[in-house]
Amino acid sequence: MLDKKGIAQRIAKEVKDGYYVNLGIGIPTLVANFVRDDIEVEFQSENGILGMGPFPTEDEVDADLINAGKQTITARPGSSFFDSALSFGMIRGQHVDLTILGAMEVAQDGNIANWKIPGKMVKGMGGAMDLVGSAQNIIVAMMHTNKAGKSKLLKSCTLPLTGVKCVTKIVTNLAVLDIVDGKFKLLERAPGVTVEEIKKATEGDLIVEGDIPEMVL
Repeated sequence: MLDKKGIAQRIAKEVKDGYYVNLGIGIPTLVANFVRDDIEVEFQSENGILGMGPFPTEDEVDADLINAGKQTITARPGSSFFDSALSFGMIRGQHVDLTILGAMEVAQDGNIANWKIPGKMVKGMGGAMDLVGSAQNIIVAMMHTNKAGKSKLLKSCTLPLTGVKCVTKIVTNLAVLDIVDGKFKLLERAPGVTVEEIKKATEGDLIVEGDIPEMVL
């Protein structure tokens, strides 16, 4: 089973040379720490940064450099800073190759709910709705079940939707899955996790074909 860093490490393998990548709040922000050194990747944050680097060490912290989640970050050589209008122009203009974001629920048809729980205070929807409405390649980083042990991979989302039929891949603490023909397709198992454990933790319809390999980080 993976922890949050392990989920980010596995997703980093999906990042290709030359990609422009948007990292959402939470687990996705960790992905920048695990991208291979031999490829060039530009990380974009909707608060107006292109060229984010890994999280800073204590002696690198600059309170003026933050991501969309208000965490301090580093800036790579050649990075740029701009206003929200230009940032969302990049997103809406489909100039981002990969979007990585967290979720409260994902449905087997690719719907995602990640911004609001009715009755609880919400700071705002952020840029997620623009991202899922514009990106062609969306990977969700999430825990497979909630704190009560109930599946977050569902037949149908119960929370207010952020986007419809937009998710392409999900990486959880238990597995890597694709959305295929309106179902979750199991691609890889987390270390030490069995297919039966994944089935029990998945409410939605799950496609399992052949021997499912253990993921390599």
